Amino acid sequence: MRNYLLFIVLFQFFFCAAQTDTEVYLFDISSDKNELKISNKRNISNNKGYDNQPSFYNDNIVLYASTKAGQTDIAKYNIRDNKTEWISSTLQGSEYSPIKIPNQKAISSIRLDTTGKQLLYQYDFKTGNPKVLLENLVVGYHCWYNKDIIVSSVLEDKGLSLVVSNLENKKNTTFQKKIGRSLHKIPNTNLISYVSKENEQWEIKSLDPISGETKKITNTIPGAEDMCWLLNGTILMPKGNIIYKFNPKTDNRWSAFHTFSDPEIGNITRIATNSINSLLTLVSDISPEHIVQQQLDAYNSRDIDAFTATFSENVKVYYYPNKLSYEGKENLKKGYAPFFENTPDLHCDITNRIVYGNKVIDEELVLINGEKIKAVAIYEVENGKIAKVTFL
Repeated sequence: MRNYLLFIVLFQFFFCAAQTDTEVYLFDISSDKNELKISNKRNISNNKGYDNQPSFYNDNIVLYASTKAGQTDIAKYNIRDNKTEWISSTLQGSEYSPIKIPNQKAISSIRLDTTGKQLLYQYDFKTGNPKVLLENLVVGYHCWYNKDIIVSSVLEDKGLSLVVSNLENKKNTTFQKKIGRSLHKIPNTNLISYVSKENEQWEIKSLDPISGETKKITNTIPGAEDMCWLLNGTILMPKGNIIYKFNPKTDNRWSAFHTFSDPEIGNITRIATNSINSLLTLVSDISPEHIVQQQLDAYNSRDIDAFTATFSENVKVYYYPNKLSYEGKENLKKGYAPFFENTPDLHCDITNRIVYGNKVIDEELVLINGEKIKAVAIYEVENGKIAKVTFL
């Protein structure tokens, strides 16, 4: 019973707690003077709620996990037809991390049942019919080495462990503790890459699933763990609104590949390319500036529900420098609801705005009952919500 309860906590940590408002974006990759560039951004999920963990089924279809009717199911987006359909609709649970199974018209995905049971399933691509792939492993993330061997990040007592599973002989072998979620087949090799978290400085390592040999490739971008590979051996790794690149054969350090100035692209948490590197997909939390602007628009409309929806449940509101005024979204709503009702001329104009990382600093001119008041607000955004506000 103790282990069962521990697994429930881990489930909530790795999946439920992560379900913020995210979107899946698709880009074209093109070559200009032998340099790769991305362009033609499309929001292919365009869905309020959790949309995450994209992968390419082929060069025309993107798979991802998406919120639908209060649960998370497997969506497939047809690039040519600009159309989204559903592969699964599992009433007793939700699916995550869908990827294509080699040499089959099927996909594998982690299913988290409402009972807390979590297993890796196979789903028929056309019918969605499921069957269990690994009976006794609590798989968090996975990739296919070949049609018979799966490499997984498996949930155990103290985090994720690197496990290789052979479907033919039913053997599971653990090669390392303390790893990340990002697992990939390294192009033009018989190796899998993974992120080791054994040391304070995380490392990208390679694994030979047959021999068990591991080698260090390079350190990660500090604090980042999501990545993908290009065919030429370059690693792409995002952090914040920047995608960095590193080629182990030619580079000595990470360098910026692309920086997004688009306010919709803030904190990038997933990244993937198709087999021929003509397409790139990524997942981003809503950018800090975007969520703060939503808050301002709702404030000016005096829409209390839309206003409070931009804040985290445990938002903290301070007077500068560190005097706590109140905490929690419910307390925020109790204060602002009557204020909105009793101030029909309420309006805030931004006279100056600075965006720095996850912080947005607004210099404001606020009209309240015929009087204009100057104010400064510092907003801190975490996981797509305003988590802290400091008023000057």
